[in-house]
Amino acid sequence: MECVVLAAGEGKRMRPLTAKRPKVMLPLANRPMMEHLVLATRDAGISDFIFVVGYGEREIRAHFGDGSRFGIRITYAAQRHQQGTADAVRSVRDLVTGPFLLMNGDMILNHADIADFIQRPAPCMGISTTDHPGDYGVVLVSDDRVISLEEKSPHPKSNLINAGLYLLSLDIFDLVDRVKPSARGELELTDALAGLIAERKLGTYRLPYWMDVGYPWDMLDANAILMEKNPGSIAGTVEDGVTLKGPVQVGEGSILRSGTYIEGPCIIGNNCRIGPHAYIRGSTSIGDDCHIGYCTEIKNSIIMTGTKVPHFNYIGDSVIGTHCNFGAGTKGANLRHDHANVRVCGKDTRRKKFGAIIGDNVQFGINCSINVGAVIGSNAQFAPNSFIEGCIGDNASIR
Repeated sequence: MECVVLAAGEGKRMRPLTAKRPKVMLPLANRPMMEHLVLATRDAGISDFIFVVGYGEREIRAHFGDGSRFGIRITYAAQRHQQGTADAVRSVRDLVTGPFLLMNGDMILNHADIADFIQRPAPCMGISTTDHPGDYGVVLVSDDRVISLEEKSPHPKSNLINAGLYLLSLDIFDLVDRVKPSARGELELTDALAGLIAERKLGTYRLPYWMDVGYPWDMLDANAILMEKNPGSIAGTVEDGVTLKGPVQVGEGSILRSGTYIEGPCIIGNNCRIGPHAYIRGSTSIGDDCHIGYCTEIKNSIIMTGTKVPHFNYIGDSVIGTHCNFGAGTKGANLRHDHANVRVCGKDTRRKKFGAIIGDNVQFGINCSINVGAVIGSNAQFAPNSFIEGCIGDNASIR
């Protein structure tokens, strides 16, 4: 059986983090999110993959190659114009040879559930439950068959949703050929499934575990869950006087300097400098070539490659892009005084604690303050003592 992974989209809801990379290559537990999904599928017994790529495909191809590094075989199908999921499926018509697994590249699944799912007869849809079904395709089910599928309804009829996981036969290609552009101007796979739903031919499989990574704040939850599997390992140097509590992974060439206190689960990449006297709290992942310096505290955050947080800084519940630099004394807030949910550009994160989303190559002067829910575009620059809040675009400059 082949597995088709949809990985052609930009992921606009992840901006500014996707300004230079496709969404599926954003890091979780120091690996691209799609790598976790591919490895889970491999462990479920599938070794032949077809990646549908488009936006940022060069980075995907460079990372995964032909798949041999991961013990799999990969073929690529290019979707040059992202015209919808039905169009993406149409692009693999000549590459699949029989019933195939189709999945969105931006979710987290367990390998045991995938192994169980692929034993079901096609066509079948993976479904899950959520407390905010209006953000997804809402499903009604009877006798394990889909009887209704409504996309992003303002008044959802159930909390069951389409999880973006399908087992399909070759008959799907005749159905996608008949699809017309939706109100959004896209060719939707769900429209191709409408006939199967009307005839009660689309089966369902309730996923015991499923996580969608749709927004930057979802990355923090996924990062924390994936790091629970981290057994901890030390490939770098740990000086005397460093305290490690729980599973901590330290990459090659990294050094933890004296006085540093780290609470696992925590993953630190290669060639990082941590401390002295840094405090890194649980569920934090730090990419390669980072510097977390003297008296700096990092909590439940994702710090990407090459970023420097050198001294007297605080970052909590945040997602920070690559090659940023935080001036001394720069701190981010992560809790509203009224303890209401943090909103980002008007969107409710459903989180009481959330800091900031910061793009690549952002430079902060000393003593900057970053308010809760701030979004900062790539290549922005801030003068010393700046107060930063709201949504700030790429290449902004505050002097």
